[in-house]
Amino acid sequence: MGYAKSDHPVILPMDATELDRWRKAHPTYTYWCGIQLGGCGGELSDKRYTHKVCHFAHHPNAPICHRTANGESSADHLFIKRGVQRLLTKQKLSGKVQTQNLGTGPGDAVDVHLPGARRRLRFQLSGLDYPAWRRAVGDLTSNAEDLDWIFGPDTPVTRELAGRHGFCLRVRCETVGGERRVHIGTETPDRTGPVTWTPLEDCELTPTGLTTPDVETIHISRPRPKPHSFPIQGNLVFTPVLGANAPTHSPFATEDRQLLVADVRPLDNPIVRALLSLPGDTDAPPAERVYRVPDSARMLVLEDGHGWAIEANRYMRLNAHDAQQTGLWSPPPGMHPEPGPSHAPVSRSTKVAEPQALAKPKAAPLVTTTTAEPPAKPRPHTHADLVTELRDTLADLARMHSTTTWEALARTIGWGLSNLSDSERRDLLVEVDSPLSEYVPVRSALIHHDGGPLPYLGDILHRLGVPFAKGSPQLKRWAAVETDRAFAAYGQPARAMGPRLDLTPHSLPQGQVAKALRAWKTPPVTTPTRRTAPTATSKRQDAQLRELVSQLSQLRPKLSKSARKRANKAIMGARVRLGELPAQRVPRRVQAAAQSRAHHIQVLESALKAARRYVAEADSSSPPR
Repeated sequence: MGYAKSDHPVILPMDATELDRWRKAHPTYTYWCGIQLGGCGGELSDKRYTHKVCHFAHHPNAPICHRTANGESSADHLFIKRGVQRLLTKQKLSGKVQTQNLGTGPGDAVDVHLPGARRRLRFQLSGLDYPAWRRAVGDLTSNAEDLDWIFGPDTPVTRELAGRHGFCLRVRCETVGGERRVHIGTETPDRTGPVTWTPLEDCELTPTGLTTPDVETIHISRPRPKPHSFPIQGNLVFTPVLGANAPTHSPFATEDRQLLVADVRPLDNPIVRALLSLPGDTDAPPAERVYRVPDSARMLVLEDGHGWAIEANRYMRLNAHDAQQTGLWSPPPGMHPEPGPSHAPVSRSTKVAEPQALAKPKAAPLVTTTTAEPPAKPRPHTHADLVTELRDTLADLARMHSTTTWEALARTIGWGLSNLSDSERRDLLVEVDSPLSEYVPVRSALIHHDGGPLPYLGDILHRLGVPFAKGSPQLKRWAAVETDRAFAAYGQPARAMGPRLDLTPHSLPQGQVAKALRAWKTPPVTTPTRRTAPTATSKRQDAQLRELVSQLSQLRPKLSKSARKRANKAIMGARVRLGELPAQRVPRRVQAAAQSRAHHIQVLESALKAARRYVAEADSSSPPR
């Protein structure tokens, strides 16, 4: 309605009496064969008939129209666009809604970008195969944003996603008067039950995506993706790692199985430390013993290399002689293992018995905690390296949904951490979590002391700029909330973080909160200048980084899709290194490279050289004007 390029669709009443009421209610409306419907752009008339249905017709002087899709569903993309825009207005959210022509027409898809939530939604209304879907995922998430799909037609891709995630979001439109009402539904893999459809206006756009009131079957409690599995040829041996706890929220964890950390050696291959999934109705195999999986072992793999584990349903304990040959176990002094048969297989509902031949002197009691210690890493060389090492180690722990203690960190990182005083530890953690950002969790919350947060956590938060943190009685709860935020941000797969806990005292009258916040001043973050003062070299390199980012950003709009991807990755990594971009939503391949200024200078220079070469070749191949 209104003009040729309008995105306001209308369905003309087909009954003459209804059309009369429509004309009376809308005497100034004009109708056009819309460009966004694939039409010619010519003006239309509303033809009234009593002996057949009323319809639109082109004017006699209209251009030749090649539009073939004239049914009600041909404008669904515009009705979806308008419905989403109304939902954004209703929820007072900022967002951009665009229709997309993917090759078959202007109504192929509707894209929604929510910059505040760093999330995109795609309403896919045309069919596509799996490779096309993978390419679209790469294009839409090139800026490290979360993506949700809502499908119109039923395709093999919808069944693939339903099997992988436990459900698939669908969209359909129903004609009501002169409009098409948009509904959102959920389809399960087995398709045994009816799809529950909810009007779009009753749905909600949240940081976790599009949700409906039916929280049991829709997005709010999305099931974890089921890992793919591949058979492992031959047998393998393993030994559980003493004192190592598997992550409690691992994507490989299921109700009927148990996870443990083990050193695993496939046939004629090196030893690797991995997660091992075993039947849940057996006792966990004791550590310091070696077991063999004779057959049926499988490798569980998450999408895009986000993790893997080994699944075994049967295993048997090796005798002392065979265990020694694997390199995973050595006998205690004075013991000389003799060859002999291995013990019987251990399968479901079978308990593991301790053999007398493997009895060892009673060891000192071990204290098992819920903390996990990553493998020891190379020792840092500078104070800046130590800060980076602490950040990365805490992020790795959050990725495994684990907490730690200062003593465990000292054993993992070394560098004299155990000898630091409380004030020195506090100064170091302030650097680790600076600058404070709502989009980056405070990693110091992952470090525990005597079952609770660090005793000086309030001082750390006070210096970072968290109001009312010093001496707050809610610090323990604050640390628990922040720990969950870290698990969400760094987990695999990542999920949206909840809000940070507000430490404003409950006893403070509501009218005095704003006054108290104005009176509260963020203390300056003071750290030992002898360790952290920037050098002339680092200042020069930072300036060089910013200049290279600026030059590459200017060329980026002229690049092809593949060249632009390379430029985006280089720019994003440099901005992380400069502290201009929160690392919590940055792909892990970029975070891992954000260690050295010199490295990023080299990456940017290489990307800039390639970009200039591409632009020069494109200009030379362009025909003269």
